[in-house]
Amino acid sequence: MVKDSGVNVTEFGEGTVFEGELSFTDSLIISGKFSGTIEATGDLQVSKGAECNVSGMKARSVVVYGKVDGDIDGSDRVELCKGSYVRGNIKTSALRIADNVEFDGSVSMVDSPADCYDKLFLSASDEFKKSLVMRTN
Repeated sequence: MVKDSGVNVTEFGEGTVFEGELSFTDSLIISGKFSGTIEATGDLQVSKGAECNVSGMKARSVVVYGKVDGDIDGSDRVELCKGSYVRGNIKTSALRIADNVEFDGSVSMVDSPADCYDKLFLSASDEFKKSLVMRTN
């Protein structure tokens, strides 16, 4: 999540402990601890070292570097980054799971706009392109 993109970004710092129901429309970065429910139309990032214990987490996009215990619903996408831990079910239209991720749950894929797939899955990185080998018989 880029802080200088013209979108309001709120951050709960490392020392923040928040309990309850949370809703927002722009972007939120959780770097501390959160317990409760998140119902948002914006983007959510759970930073490395952050801990979220939720009965439900719903946002446009959810990017997890830390720990989430509970269900995640990312209408556009969900991304589980290296070293993250998620215990709960995921519902999304696009999912990316990095290496070294602990995930215990199920995934439900739903229909999404084509541009989301283009951004996440159809445009291979240069590294991936270089590793491809074309073989003919």
